[in-house]
Amino acid sequence: MTPPQELPPTRGPLVYRQSIWTRLTHWTWAICLFFLLLSGLQIFNAHPALYIGQQSGFEFENAILEIGAVNTPDGPRGQTTLFGQTFDTTGVLGMSGSAERPQFVGFPGAVTIPSFRDLATGRVVHFFFGWIFVAALFIWFLASFINGHLRRDILPRGADLGGLPRDVVDHARFRLHHGRTYSPLQKLSYFTVFFILFPLIILTGLTMSPGMDAAWPWLLDVFGGRQTARTIHFVVMSLLVLFFIVHIIMVLLAGPLNELRSMITGWYRTSPGIPAEKGDRP
Repeated sequence: MTPPQELPPTRGPLVYRQSIWTRLTHWTWAICLFFLLLSGLQIFNAHPALYIGQQSGFEFENAILEIGAVNTPDGPRGQTTLFGQTFDTTGVLGMSGSAERPQFVGFPGAVTIPSFRDLATGRVVHFFFGWIFVAALFIWFLASFINGHLRRDILPRGADLGGLPRDVVDHARFRLHHGRTYSPLQKLSYFTVFFILFPLIILTGLTMSPGMDAAWPWLLDVFGGRQTARTIHFVVMSLLVLFFIVHIIMVLLAGPLNELRSMITGWYRTSPGIPAEKGDRP
């Protein structure tokens, strides 16, 4: 008789993928970025325009983005001008709220903290969570350097760059692999966030502070002035929002229970065919 063939495993082993430091800082950043985004929009509403250069004002024409309201024959309308192109954004930007009680603000109160016009409170909230964000980033860098997470999972290697085109195609076709470490596209994405976007949003935020400009005047030279720094700050924030949206979509497509378990307990279920190693769970 032919001996029965052993069926291939239907799932891979559970691997300990995320350290306690990665998990704690991950959820800290999630909370901080939520409050930083909404309080940042409150601050932006104090002057809903972005400029390139050292100066801004009525006598300058260096605005790349302007959000406001204008009077028309049909009544007031929200209007947004981006790189000289004007769009009607009534109900979203410039003018929102009900017809009986319109709000003439850049971003509507539904996406700002506080929901009403209060620049002082918005700044307090923004700075409070901003420094928590910086502290969490410092802790993450230190812990990730010590435990090897930075070298193993974040810094792209030659093999990762070589495998990037295939990984991009797999993601585009929703063929997601659950490996012991991050895929090439994940590594490149997280490297961009941790080494480019996070430092940029922190440094441009500091550049907008007169106190920091007095202590570190070179910040103004690096970013081309306070107004340019404010614009870069806004653009980086927009990129982080885009990253967050894609990140959530990928979590849902890859299996939200497995991804959440990884960021709560540290244990991650790998794909079938991943060989088990010492310390793994079945």
